[in-house]
Amino acid sequence: MHEHDEYLYFLRRAFDGMLGALEELGDDLGNTAPHLPGANSPYAIAYHCVAVADYWLGHVIAGRPVDRDRPSEFTAKGDVRRLRTQVDALFDRLQADLREVLPSQPPRNTPSDDSEGPDRPLSVRGVQLHVLEELAQHHGQVQITRDLLRAGVLA
Repeated sequence: MHEHDEYLYFLRRAFDGMLGALEELGDDLGNTAPHLPGANSPYAIAYHCVAVADYWLGHVIAGRPVDRDRPSEFTAKGDVRRLRTQVDALFDRLQADLREVLPSQPPRNTPSDDSEGPDRPLSVRGVQLHVLEELAQHHGQVQITRDLLRAGVLA
């Protein structure tokens, strides 16, 4: 077992929960944003989480180049099968990325000024906690949005 395997286990649980909610909704409802100001579809939220994890863990921690278009993450549409494939590929990258770093080390890259992350320097462990914080928040958001959409309350 590698030092980061337990961390990746909990990340995978959050992603699997979001993907499961999308599978319950189906692609039509999964790509539907509730009629609330600034609301996003469950698909867009989960898609955003893939980009968050790839950027913070792959680019900030491991130093891997990541091409991120943050504004488009919130309008993304697609099917859950394709997103599940993207999540699987993300985890392949993250396993390789994290094998080379220790939690107490500083990240290889500094987050960009518009990253909307914590406003202090972080260790590798701190970046990991930030990503887990984001995924936990958005996992709950996907579940609540799923429940509202299935009940027809906000669609």
